[in-house]
Amino acid sequence: MKAKNDVLNCDRNYLSRMLKESAPTDRGNIVAAIIFMLGLGTLLPWNFFMTASQYFNKQLVTPSNVSNASSGAISKDYNYDSWMALLSQLPLLLFTLLNSFLYQRVSERIRVAFSLVAIFLLFSLTAALVRVPLQPYTFFSITMATIWFINMFSAVLQGSLFGVVGLFPPRYSTLFMSGQGLAGIFAAIAMLCSILGNTDINSAALGYFITPCVATLGTLLCYLLLPHLKFARFHLSRRMSDEEENMKELLSSGDKKAEKKEGIDVSRKLMSEPEERSSVLVVSRKIWTMAVCVTCVFAVTLSVFPVITVRVKSVYKDSATWDKVFTCVCCFIVFNAMDLVGRSAPSLAQWPSKDSWLFPAAVASRLVFVPLLMTCNIPDSKLSVFFHHDAAFATIMALFAFSNGYLASLCMAYAPQLVRHKDCETAGSLMTFFLVLGLALGASLSFLLGMLV
Repeated sequence: MKAKNDVLNCDRNYLSRMLKESAPTDRGNIVAAIIFMLGLGTLLPWNFFMTASQYFNKQLVTPSNVSNASSGAISKDYNYDSWMALLSQLPLLLFTLLNSFLYQRVSERIRVAFSLVAIFLLFSLTAALVRVPLQPYTFFSITMATIWFINMFSAVLQGSLFGVVGLFPPRYSTLFMSGQGLAGIFAAIAMLCSILGNTDINSAALGYFITPCVATLGTLLCYLLLPHLKFARFHLSRRMSDEEENMKELLSSGDKKAEKKEGIDVSRKLMSEPEERSSVLVVSRKIWTMAVCVTCVFAVTLSVFPVITVRVKSVYKDSATWDKVFTCVCCFIVFNAMDLVGRSAPSLAQWPSKDSWLFPAAVASRLVFVPLLMTCNIPDSKLSVFFHHDAAFATIMALFAFSNGYLASLCMAYAPQLVRHKDCETAGSLMTFFLVLGLALGASLSFLLGMLV
């Protein structure tokens, strides 16, 4: 009996060494940098249209409101911010759901490459329209249609890439989320530069929208490079992933019958076992807690950002420059910078754990930010203003953004850990659907909250 155990232990040690030796390393963190860039590319469309709120609202000033436009007033006829949020999230929701169920029918490489090319063309159209004089209604209709289609392709892109990233070790999910956080900073800084520039509004807007065209092309090149790297090829190979899963299952097996045959039939089992994946329903049952949490995180965020937060104004009216950049700095740059910090934090520490009741409690506690932001310095608000100072608004925004990035990143990193390795792609796609569901719910709630202030 002792001899059999010694043989079994030797076999297990051999298989463990084989797993370690067969896995290549990410030399120079090149794959990590590419995945970070892919995360950046997935949220560029949403962030560039959201951050350009002031530009679009000025373009949508109706003839009856021309006098108000010169004084800096924003036409509310079209309610751009709420419609932009809603028409961004509805196609994301619908096409992310479609991608979750039909991802096996269309090659992931075709889905990602085609989506990036389509997004590039739509951004190019938006940049071209800057130089074309249009009536507000026509401009609004074309812009909303562009937002719908660009987010439709973004949904397919995001769902596909989350599935790909789910095949890599957990830290790569965090890097992908961090890249998404950088997309917001990227867009906000581009807008800040255009505001502070001495060029006219059309020239500034043209430069602003050409920027994501270049970034989208860079994202496409990064994606095409990924399969040519040894480390990425190892994790992207479904056959090798399944073999690794099978070996791990054999190493941890306690069944006596399996133990007797383990030293003889390992190779035969690895070669003959079919590549079976669990159904979408089975995977969703395993990750439902993380799915609900990520939905709640983004529902709270989109209910007030940016629809409510862009209405907050500075108390310092004497400085024309600060008043002009206040929204860009305190709303968009603060939010996106702290969101990026939050998305990156799980690579240092992950608390609460995925099995702790404190995790859903922390997600639910974010509801407190809704009344806090609605009672900041919003002119002509129907609610009482409790937080007048600019620093109070910036502090609330910083905490709001950090908790969004941190908890969302934990949700996306924890979900693949709850399923088998071969189901990670399905889990990643499903989590993307619930993430977008939260965004859609938040965008819908923003109409109601907007009327309250």
